[in-house]
Amino acid sequence: MEIKKASQKAKKLRIGLSGASGFGKSFSALKMASGMTNDWKKICVIDSECSSSSLYSNLGSFNTIDINAPFNPEKFCQAIKLAEDSKMDVIIIDSISMEWNGSGGCLDIHEQLGGRFQDWGPVKKRHQAFIDAILQSSCHIITTVRRKVEYSLDKDSNGRTKVYKLGTKEVTQEGFEYEMDVNFELINENHLAKATKDRLNLFMNRPEFVINSSTGKKLIEFANSTDAMGKNEMKQKISEVNNIKELGELYHSNTELSKTLDQEFITKKNLLLELTNKISSNGHSSTYPKAS
Repeated sequence: MEIKKASQKAKKLRIGLSGASGFGKSFSALKMASGMTNDWKKICVIDSECSSSSLYSNLGSFNTIDINAPFNPEKFCQAIKLAEDSKMDVIIIDSISMEWNGSGGCLDIHEQLGGRFQDWGPVKKRHQAFIDAILQSSCHIITTVRRKVEYSLDKDSNGRTKVYKLGTKEVTQEGFEYEMDVNFELINENHLAKATKDRLNLFMNRPEFVINSSTGKKLIEFANSTDAMGKNEMKQKISEVNNIKELGELYHSNTELSKTLDQEFITKKNLLLELTNKISSNGHSSTYPKAS
């Protein structure tokens, strides 16, 4: 246990999109992703609703992983792993609602176990593994979530009565949006969106807007600036390390970031080996980059 100065670290973004059916979740997610990566081939849609590839293939040559029932958490975890292993930049999970209330999803699993309060234990454990797969992914992840639909009668600008469709509660485990860096709610059929949560302080309390590629560019610019700050801080720490043990501990303190600075770690390690001369070139072993 130690106390240390708070700092920004490089991380992958977790973006949520929620809305009622027909409000444009899939389309908005794809447009956002295109702005984040500038390469459609680096986008993978985990499609549990059989919609993205057929409806929006004209947008670009993005990849899809189709998921069919049963929609258990493990199937989604496997799809995330496949996208990561395929070196994708952005993963879109469209939608995570199927993992919760789709056929064979968490609600079905709970019912099959007996539907009792105590039966939630194993279900929540499996669901948490799915959440962990999202949070720990090496890719940027955009999730879409359905909202339950209600209708209201209101008058339009001309005074005529009109039926409006409203999205209410998110169809997933309560509190999911708090896991996100930014959570957008699509509020109507004109695809207007608002931020309901924003750790990045980029969109909160701003006028409603239509999500597009510029939204994605804004997000990735923030991520890249954070990444640059994290690299500069890590480089400074590398220069201050005094022995091999401390260098190894520093490397493993943020492995994802450290891998982008392999050469700096190798150079420092070579210098420390040369100065200390305690480890022979034949006997040395390590789990961080080998000295050249």
